[in-house]
Amino acid sequence: MLKSLFSTAALGLVLSVAPCFGQSDESGFVSLFDGKTLDGWVGNKNAYQAKDGMIVIDPKGSGGGNLLTEKEYGDFVLRFEFQLTPGANNGLGIHAPLEGDAAYVGKELQILDNEADKYKDLHEYQYHGSVYGVIPAKRGFLKPVGEWNVEEVIVQHPKIKVVLNGETILEGDYLEASKNGTLDGKAHPGLQRSSGHLGFLGHGDVVMFRNIRIKEL
Repeated sequence: MLKSLFSTAALGLVLSVAPCFGQSDESGFVSLFDGKTLDGWVGNKNAYQAKDGMIVIDPKGSGGGNLLTEKEYGDFVLRFEFQLTPGANNGLGIHAPLEGDAAYVGKELQILDNEADKYKDLHEYQYHGSVYGVIPAKRGFLKPVGEWNVEEVIVQHPKIKVVLNGETILEGDYLEASKNGTLDGKAHPGLQRSSGHLGFLGHGDVVMFRNIRIKEL
């Protein structure tokens, strides 16, 4: 079993900066997206476009790729909303360098239409909210495709917590979880990283994002 996920002191800090969903406390949060431009972001700006207050992936724009923040972040609370299309696959990269596969040289949290038939045989660590290859997330809390989902990600290296639509779907220590090897059997040197860029990791599918804001801890 994993060790206690948060010490009493650390948990108190998390609770103080990340109130439960349904509360309106946004103090200390700053927006990462102005709703009109991709200023502050780097990567494939042909595929990722600012439209109608959203970041939208255009599958004709070079097939997806990554869109990452110019700034690097260490410990933080990230809040955002996303809308999937049928069979959509994307990811949230954290602590990532600008080069290389963020799932391994950084960390990737899956953003995925779990109910798509083509994903019915995935490994448990590949479904939405999972730390890819390392920690599986609970399933069953995504809204139907076409509706907006609300997600919160709390990172205090090496602890991580993911709350989807008000339900905690993942809570763990990725270094502890990989101590005896990763679930996918692959090397994940990015688990050691305590800071880096964050952003979206596309696979050519249409996904929309909005209300992206962060609070550094």
